Amino acid sequence: MPDRGTKKKIVKVTGGEASSTPEESKWKASDEKRAKSRNLRIFAFISWLVAIGFEVWAIFKLQKPPINTTWLIVLIGAALIFAVIGSLLWKKANRLNPASEKDKIRFFIQNQLGAIISVIAFLPLVILIFTNKDLKGKQKGLVGAVGVIALLIAGYVGIDFNPPSIEKYTAETETVESLMGINNVYWTEHGTRYHTYSDCSHINTDRTDEIFSGTVAQARNLKNITQLCSTCRARAEKESKTKKTTEVQKE
Repeated sequence: MPDRGTKKKIVKVTGGEASSTPEESKWKASDEKRAKSRNLRIFAFISWLVAIGFEVWAIFKLQKPPINTTWLIVLIGAALIFAVIGSLLWKKANRLNPASEKDKIRFFIQNQLGAIISVIAFLPLVILIFTNKDLKGKQKGLVGAVGVIALLIAGYVGIDFNPPSIEKYTAETETVESLMGINNVYWTEHGTRYHTYSDCSHINTDRTDEIFSGTVAQARNLKNITQLCSTCRARAEKESKTKKTTEVQKE
């Protein structure tokens, strides 16, 4: 059935758009988003450098017996916090200005750099903890466990299980245009999916005060939107099929 509209307030989003060049039918980040992505990457690198700095400090502490367990745990915790912050900033930057899947090596490194940095920041420290002769018994077990947990948490946060790409953004835009005939979607402040219908039940809830409207690129750029709503997709496909059947019958 057609979009009946919604009683919620719809906010039309402006800015944060991506453009497509006529000669290349592929998604391209706007200058504004490239600049924002660059700034986020700078802050991510700073955060990672701070994390590695805490790691170096912890390694230095390991070389100076007697070893203070509390100090080591505090330094590992601080390194973890900055490693996680760096990874989150880097992921956000990637969503604003993603890499192309055509360059496999660059695509992998750019999207999984957070996990790579986490290994660099924690693995040497974990190895040194377990091989340190001045740490014994419960002390080595406690500090080692904290180091391993920090490595696993930072590594997990650093991994991008759904990495963005120019090709993926292009395909998403083409899908919406093929289903609806126009590049316009809807999303909410805390949602993780964009919708092709403003009256979709998933965004018309008691918790929703307003619904945002814009292009797929705007939804992707302005929020961590991961994919098209499956309910909207099924509805659009059904309506498209019904329309084609009707047109064939008329002929």
